Amino acid sequence: MAKFLVVRFSSIGDIVLTTPVLRCMKQQLPGITLHYFTKAAYLPLLEANPYVDFVHLLTDDWRAGIRQLKNEHYDAVIDLHHNLRTWRLWMDLKIPVYRFPKLNLKKWLVVQTKRKALLPDISVVDRYFETVKPFGVHPDGEGVEYWIPAGAGFPTERLPVPFQRGYIAWAIGGAHATKKLPPDRMLQLAALIPYPVVILGGREDAATGSLLAAQYPEKILNLAGVCSLHQSADIIRQSRLLLTHDTGMMHIGAAFRKPMITIWGNTIPEFGMFPYYGSRYQQGKHSELFDIIEHKELSCRPCSKIGYEACPRVHFKCMRELDLTEIARAVHRRWKQVIAEQ
Repeated sequence: MAKFLVVRFSSIGDIVLTTPVLRCMKQQLPGITLHYFTKAAYLPLLEANPYVDFVHLLTDDWRAGIRQLKNEHYDAVIDLHHNLRTWRLWMDLKIPVYRFPKLNLKKWLVVQTKRKALLPDISVVDRYFETVKPFGVHPDGEGVEYWIPAGAGFPTERLPVPFQRGYIAWAIGGAHATKKLPPDRMLQLAALIPYPVVILGGREDAATGSLLAAQYPEKILNLAGVCSLHQSADIIRQSRLLLTHDTGMMHIGAAFRKPMITIWGNTIPEFGMFPYYGSRYQQGKHSELFDIIEHKELSCRPCSKIGYEACPRVHFKCMRELDLTEIARAVHRRWKQVIAEQ
């Protein structure tokens, strides 16, 4: 029986986007053993995944980790990260490594020239599948997955009664400041949304969440910095729809097939990190399940393939000039659709 090591060290969204590959490998290569190598912070994303047999964690002791991996006698490494550290892994393990096409040069050219057509209109998930194509593994048309361990979710009864009848999950966080609406713009947007809203985010977002809840206590519940990753995922699962930046919560929302309004700042969907529901539900970045809200006419966008802690040109027009009424209209339309389908 073949034994594989899948490698993706970070981050939340990227690891969620690897889940279709894990599922298809297990289902299409009967009898294989599938291990995963990642950072300890991301273990919760994999601990309940039924397609992963064991998770190895990256530590500061590289040599001890390599000895442990060598003792597993893998047949191949599936490198879904493709960076200098995974090149070192290949040199130390001395076994076949299959790497996904990261397209760093093309992404750099898009940042420099703003010519989005240089990139294929496909998800990064489709490029992950190119890595396992030599083994006959192919996409199954389904989307990403998120597995919540038993007892690790968020009980609905913990929510205030008005929220138990339906709410919007609003993920206000982001890995970089240039991927997030500024707090004053969030306040302006909150004024345009008449529905119950549960705020999600990390500890770094708690102050902004408190600001929103203090301004609109009757309709906003702030849980930023309070919930575990699994609890946040469960709040998204139970929501009617998700409002989110280009962040890991967006991909968790896709795992639960949630209607979404996605807000983009300095990054662009063409990099391939848009929500992935599977080919049964979407073609490329076009889907009836989510909206993309972005400043398309801005000549300086994208300014990075990842993000910055501050706008390189100071003006931050990609978020400062974003049409908040367009976002509010999309929220209202999605809310009405969900109600009509119930």
